[in-house]
Amino acid sequence: MAELAVVIALAVLIALGFALWTMQRNARGGAAMEKAFEEKHRAMLADLHGGLTGQSDRLTSTVAESSDRLRNAIGDELRQTRESLHTLQLSLGANLNETAEKLSVKIDARLDQISSKVNERLDEGFKKTNETFVNVMQRLATIDEAQKKIETLTGSVVSLQELLGNKQSRGAFGEVQLEALVRNALPPSGFEFQYTLPSGVRVDCVLRLPDPTGLVCVDSKFPLENYHRMFEPDVTEVDRSLAQRQFRSDVRKHIDDIAKKYIVPNETSDGAVMFVPAEAVFAEIHAYHAEVVDYANTKRVWIVSPTTLMAVLNTARAVLKDVETRKQIHVIKEALARLAVEFGRFDERLRDLARHVRQANEDVDKIQVTGGKISQQFQRIESAELDEPAPESDNVVRLPEERKS
Repeated sequence: MAELAVVIALAVLIALGFALWTMQRNARGGAAMEKAFEEKHRAMLADLHGGLTGQSDRLTSTVAESSDRLRNAIGDELRQTRESLHTLQLSLGANLNETAEKLSVKIDARLDQISSKVNERLDEGFKKTNETFVNVMQRLATIDEAQKKIETLTGSVVSLQELLGNKQSRGAFGEVQLEALVRNALPPSGFEFQYTLPSGVRVDCVLRLPDPTGLVCVDSKFPLENYHRMFEPDVTEVDRSLAQRQFRSDVRKHIDDIAKKYIVPNETSDGAVMFVPAEAVFAEIHAYHAEVVDYANTKRVWIVSPTTLMAVLNTARAVLKDVETRKQIHVIKEALARLAVEFGRFDERLRDLARHVRQANEDVDKIQVTGGKISQQFQRIESAELDEPAPESDNVVRLPEERKS
């Protein structure tokens, strides 16, 4: 670029010289001068041609050198690019290998974790299976123990049947059951066991009810020999029918004995209770021997089982509670009377308090009116409005100074 600028400057100088020569030739018109200028001009053109030729050579050399430098630079850039691409390819390969290794490590870790969880689940499953198996074995052991208890209970039932087969043992069993029911239902003052009547007869239990009911006798002994014979598996139908008739006769006889011994005029109530200690016997009597039940009602003997006796005892307890409440009715009346007096005093004092509250409210209203007027007067004094005083109303409270004036 510098050589091109020099060439352009030389061309401008030549043009200026030629113009100057032309002007001088036109101005002076001398031939000698013209020839001298022409020779100089030719010399200058020759120098210019030589300079241009040298400049062209230098430009060609410079262009060649620039081309070589550019070719070398491009070659270097291409080589560096190839090296960069190769480096990048190697780096990508290394990254891919590293990524694959990391992925493989993560996959292995995940597989190990899954395998660990699977092993834990399997261990838990085996543990629960073992626990279930142990529970099953324990249940089987419990069932075996229960079966043994059932066998023992079967023997106990047989023993109980033998116990109930004995008349004295059966009476003791009925007395124990009757005592448990009565003690759980009635207060101690409402019953007595093994009570001796004025006639000298001892009764299993008496219920002490208020008049006019009085003493209610309860008998706990009951005939069961023919009842058991009715249900024996090896008995014939004839013997079963005979046992049934005999059972009916035993019950009627027992009803007569209770009515005769435990219903005493002016000593006991007009009825007695026959306690049957077995629900099955009670159901047998009411289901298949209704005439016996009717006969007992005519004799005023009430046949009860453990369940129906509880209803009788609950009724007796309600009667006793009502009697005790009636005995305390005067106490309740006295308490209500005292409460009425106190309530009258409370009402009177409440009216007095209401009257005082109303009076205090009126006094407060008057004080507020007087205070408002006093405030207005102070405001007038502060604003120097000393006019004629307004006529005072009856509600205005006079100050001591005003009263003296």
